[in-house]
Amino acid sequence: MTRDFDVMVLGAGMVGVSAALHLQARGRSVALVDRRRQAGEETSFGNAGLIERSSIFPYMFPREPAALLRYALNRSPEAHYHLSALPGLASWLFRYWMNSSPEGALRSATAALPLIERSLSEHEALMQAAGAMHLLNRTGWMKLCRSQSSFDKAVREAERLTPYGRAFEVLDHQAIAAREPFLRGTFAGGVHLRDPGVVTDPGGLAKAYAALFLQRGGVMLEGDARGLTQEAQGWSLPAGEERLRARDVVAALGPWSDLVYRPLGYDIPLAVKRGYHMHYAPEPPAVLNVPVLDVEGGYVLAPMLRGIRLTTGAEFARRDAPPTPVQLARTEPLAREIFPLGARLDAKPWMGARPCLPDMLPIIGPAPRHPGLWFDFGHQHHGFTLGPVSGRLIADLVTGAEPFTDPAPYRADRF
Repeated sequence: MTRDFDVMVLGAGMVGVSAALHLQARGRSVALVDRRRQAGEETSFGNAGLIERSSIFPYMFPREPAALLRYALNRSPEAHYHLSALPGLASWLFRYWMNSSPEGALRSATAALPLIERSLSEHEALMQAAGAMHLLNRTGWMKLCRSQSSFDKAVREAERLTPYGRAFEVLDHQAIAAREPFLRGTFAGGVHLRDPGVVTDPGGLAKAYAALFLQRGGVMLEGDARGLTQEAQGWSLPAGEERLRARDVVAALGPWSDLVYRPLGYDIPLAVKRGYHMHYAPEPPAVLNVPVLDVEGGYVLAPMLRGIRLTTGAEFARRDAPPTPVQLARTEPLAREIFPLGARLDAKPWMGARPCLPDMLPIIGPAPRHPGLWFDFGHQHHGFTLGPVSGRLIADLVTGAEPFTDPAPYRADRF
């Protein structure tokens, strides 16, 4: 049996579900296709829950000699690499380093700003429609600095946000203790970034958006993106015993987007930064009011509905290599030093993969050589943050509407 749609969206993470909702709102019939037939089960599930409106400057490759030495020795808690993965990553890492110059970082920040600027408002619009506002807190998050040098650097980084109208507060140790009385240890200081939203169940929010899509008449099906084929009038994909056909296809597969673009001859420098998380029960009566980043420790503690979630930094490895939660083993003792974590709540560490391009900007726009194929992936650490605003932009482009911002910085052929 064949079913016809206007658009197929491949991938039901935050990026894909948001694209499906925005296309649907423009009157398109949409099929949302995922190998799990569930939303928010991959990278959208395993993050710190931040809608990062203050992250104007992307996560760039460090250039300080001391940091580079730590990374080279594989001793840094915020980054870890597989030696076996380096040959395949060498070219990408070099391009990442080149793009991380002060000039490159400013270019990426300027290009990302229109997306970052609207990230929270676009989420809030979907949350209102999906009845999910209870998952959002407007508390922002804090950077905690153990040393004076890291505190000074955090303040300098926060001050760069002033021209963009972002709110922050510089905190001494007493101010930190007043806001988070269950934190332990002595900190040189901290910075409270006030603009980001905090979601207490990221995977649940993606599922709420998917439920809204279904309530509005959308269709969600199980399918394998590797079966996508081009036809005279569009694209087709097997989904169980059915075959789906659509004039347009949006590839929103995050770290698996190469399953679509590589067979079609596109050489896109997409790599992954893997990450891990674990949930813990806080020891009564301890509570954590806002997510906190231990700058020297290289991890985040975030209050979630399930408990306190510890999320790690970046692991450079092959996407499908077996999990190696080295960073979790390194950071859990550090986290227990500053907050009374109780028992682990998960049977094993969760692992996900962040899809990254070397300029830390996503690809949002048409495939250069295949009419009707659209790319919406590569959102690095901000897929959860940028899903709804990316969905609006890709829907503008697919439907021929005037885009709310110039899409040129996100074009697929910029490399």
